[in-house]
Amino acid sequence: MRGGLWQLGQSITRRLVQADKKTIARRCFASEADLKKTALYDFHVANGGKMVPFAGWSMPIQYKDSIMDSTVNCRENGSLFDVSHMCGLSLKGKDTVPFLEKLVIADVAGLDPGTGTLTVFTNEKGGAIDDSVITKVTNEHIYLVVNAGCRDKDLAHIEEHMKSFTSKGGDVSWHIHDERSLLALQGPLATPVLQHLTKDDLSKLYFGEFRILDINGATCFLTRTGYTGEDGFEISVPSENAVDLAKAILEKSEGKVRLTGLGARDSLRLEAGLCLYGNDMEQHTTPVEAGLTWAIGKRRRAEGGFLGADVILKQLEEGPPVRRVGLFSSGPPARSHSEIQNEKGDNIGEVTSGGFSPCLKKNIAMGYVKSGNHKAGTKVKIVVRGKSYDGAVTKMPFVPTKYYKPS
Repeated sequence: MRGGLWQLGQSITRRLVQADKKTIARRCFASEADLKKTALYDFHVANGGKMVPFAGWSMPIQYKDSIMDSTVNCRENGSLFDVSHMCGLSLKGKDTVPFLEKLVIADVAGLDPGTGTLTVFTNEKGGAIDDSVITKVTNEHIYLVVNAGCRDKDLAHIEEHMKSFTSKGGDVSWHIHDERSLLALQGPLATPVLQHLTKDDLSKLYFGEFRILDINGATCFLTRTGYTGEDGFEISVPSENAVDLAKAILEKSEGKVRLTGLGARDSLRLEAGLCLYGNDMEQHTTPVEAGLTWAIGKRRRAEGGFLGADVILKQLEEGPPVRRVGLFSSGPPARSHSEIQNEKGDNIGEVTSGGFSPCLKKNIAMGYVKSGNHKAGTKVKIVVRGKSYDGAVTKMPFVPTKYYKPS
């Protein structure tokens, strides 16, 4: 079993690194001193965090428990992740909504203040520049978080279009929240533990909603969201208060909520059927192909107006050439770039993420197959290290989600 856990950890490390190939390539021979550190770096090390380079940051991949144990504990109790390497920013101004709608597929105008959604920044060809959770704080303030490995290209993309927009009289400006840290508290104990640290009633905050409130004596941005499929929160906290907040959360949970690293975060999101940008979605992948059609607002489908809309709307009408699917497989766990074949042995696609599910105790994967081969139950062959193994297309998520929504 120890060998299996070691292999699981190694495969997850490879998958995470692969998601940021270019960034990591520049850092692979860098010393620890060259990597950026979050405000919780010393806290991680003191608590046994195994630090690895990720997107130019030194981040914990795991702590003293195994990745398998951490994954299961998140679903049974709870996990606390430091995700401060991700980039939070605010767009402000009376034209913020129309500006952002030129860049993303979401119906931003249709969001109620205090609510948010997953969206995709697209390019002129309809491909995904990045996925992001955006929140309408007010009609003139949008808060969003972009992926660490995409930070430089995302900010350059937004800035280029902002300069063009404001040069024509548009009113929008931005602030990058480098003064804040970001914690993700996930799992069944997330709400009862966090409720100890705030006077606001968290039972009135539903999945996708946002509040600015006091938590443990600090003014925080709280979003009921996450990347595990569990109920939970992302907490943007002033960096000077981040360690105290982390300590308070762990203390109030009486040891049941554990510090958790990137390894379990990756297995959790895979079980939840969620994309990892750089693996499951790239600049040549459209939101339709990625199975994110639901994120394209109804009004946006009718009006377009975002980059690559002609390509995306055509795929909505005619169907995409490939589709993201979930997969079960026998034999060794499938990895990124494993070939997917039909029962005749013809190539029909490729795995983008895969591994052994700690919660289901079986192999799971996601990948892209040619349209027509995407129906649940379709039998396939998956090639791992030159040998083909039986598999089948299945619906996602693999593990049922537990998002907190009105009954």
